Amino acid sequence: MLRPLLFLFAVSGLTGVHGICAGSGGCLCSVVGSNILDFTGDFWFVTDLCDYFLLREKPTGFSLKAKFLERRRRDVSFVDSLTLDFSDSDDIQLLQGHRVMVAGSAVTLTSSVQTFSGVDLSKDQTGVTANFSIKGSSVSVFFDGTTAQIYISDPVNFNYDGLCAKAVYFSYFRIPSNESCEAGDSDPLDPIDTEAVDAQCDLLKTAPFSPCHSEVVPDQYIEVCKITMNNYPTVDNLGCKFLKAYAKACETRQVDLQNWWTAAQCQYPEPICEQQCSDHEFCGDINGNSDCRCRAIYASQFTEQNQLGGPTVCQDNTASISLVGCLLMENGIDYTHLHLNDQTCTGVMDPDSHMLKFTFKSDDCGTEVTTNNSQLIFSNAIVTRNSSSDLITRQDKVFIEFSCSHPKPELQNVAFNILDNSVEVFLQSGEWKYSVTMKAYSDAAHTNLLGPKSDVRLNQKIWIVLETNGLDGSLVSVVTDSCWATSEDSPSSVPRYDLIKDGCPNADDGTVSVMGNGEGTSNSFSFNMFEFSGKEPSEVYLHCQLQLCVKKNNNCVPGCFFAVRRRRSLRYRRGAPALISMVWTH
Repeated sequence: MLRPLLFLFAVSGLTGVHGICAGSGGCLCSVVGSNILDFTGDFWFVTDLCDYFLLREKPTGFSLKAKFLERRRRDVSFVDSLTLDFSDSDDIQLLQGHRVMVAGSAVTLTSSVQTFSGVDLSKDQTGVTANFSIKGSSVSVFFDGTTAQIYISDPVNFNYDGLCAKAVYFSYFRIPSNESCEAGDSDPLDPIDTEAVDAQCDLLKTAPFSPCHSEVVPDQYIEVCKITMNNYPTVDNLGCKFLKAYAKACETRQVDLQNWWTAAQCQYPEPICEQQCSDHEFCGDINGNSDCRCRAIYASQFTEQNQLGGPTVCQDNTASISLVGCLLMENGIDYTHLHLNDQTCTGVMDPDSHMLKFTFKSDDCGTEVTTNNSQLIFSNAIVTRNSSSDLITRQDKVFIEFSCSHPKPELQNVAFNILDNSVEVFLQSGEWKYSVTMKAYSDAAHTNLLGPKSDVRLNQKIWIVLETNGLDGSLVSVVTDSCWATSEDSPSSVPRYDLIKDGCPNADDGTVSVMGNGEGTSNSFSFNMFEFSGKEPSEVYLHCQLQLCVKKNNNCVPGCFFAVRRRRSLRYRRGAPALISMVWTH
């Protein structure tokens, strides 16, 4: 494959008028794809993806900037947009799809001239034209998304430089950037019918183009056309772009090549994309229609892995994955036909980025929850709609499986002594983040919250409620595995008295009852108040060990069966109220 060197090369020395600065004919610069035919009659190739000054008039501060980006190939750039930068007025951008931005805001143009900051803007079926004056010189800029024409009618007082003035000084006119703008790796090239390419480019030698030969010699346009078309796919009407560039050059010499597109078998008007393409897209042909295709460098990160998007984003009990809209289009996949395991769960297409996002939770959209050793796995899949009412289909079947895995919840220890009416702690087990609140009540309905000023007497029944926040109740349950009391704040201190063992009430203490254990994300238990014998001051520290139980394929409710219940063996003291405070550590 012929690929231009790192910077550029030139062909010059042709005779006649070459669309350059020639007497009263003015100065003409043509940019087609990555090719620049400058005012001097030379042509050059842009071989990177940088921004350049095409034209610059330092005394006034005016500049015309061009952005070059790749399209179907990573190693071939195209002029992608133009910016008219005026030091004393708003910038004007000429963009893909015949769109125009003035001072960062989109404007709607028609064939009627509209003036913005002294610039006359208009649009027709071929592209957008901007006419303005710099130091008495009339300047006209045309752009259609692939081709740019810059014409100065009388440059006597116009002290300009830039690639259009002399493209040989590429590095001097490259606009600095903080990011690398080198071209990508070379892509393999499909076989090209060189005879057909040469025949199309050589049309410029014959009618209906021949009436312009005395005004604009076609040799450079033919040469640039052949070099480019023999190194790039013959798609997106690219061959006709060179013919159009020559015809536009002839217009500046007052030569109207009427209906040239018919003789050249070029489509007129040129098709443009109905929707605005995103930054990683360009308007190109997809199955005979003009639509937003993926730029080669952007697409390569997915296509080289045989993917249509990704990666999966996992957070808590949710997962999401985004597919690239232009890759779906290029593969003939209608995104409206895609859904998750549950057909009601479809993707959401972002109108700006054209990314199709699917999101699911552990308990919806047909998500499958499985366990694998120490991992919880949430799985789902993007599939094609299967309608029995469709007699035929033109959609490929799609099956994209994706999943998230999290460590299983681990045991967590919490401890409290009764000082406050409630305590909340925040816990994390792997990807699981949640809080646990412990509260003490004096009634079974949990309406009378016990606080620092509450009097609780020995042998008075109290109810302890353990409640979590941040857990998915459809996925896990909270099991109070054990609760015990100590006379000191350390959970491992002695003496120790058990209230709950293995999720069940202590069979030796008939006052202990456990409610809702393992059934949801909260549970409670009750017991009669006591104190430790021989301990002054009388303090009771209560410690509970909690376990998160995965509901799938598990019965999280402890099985508690006792044949005999016995009374507690602790001493009870009546009369004096107990000081109850709550502390919870883990």
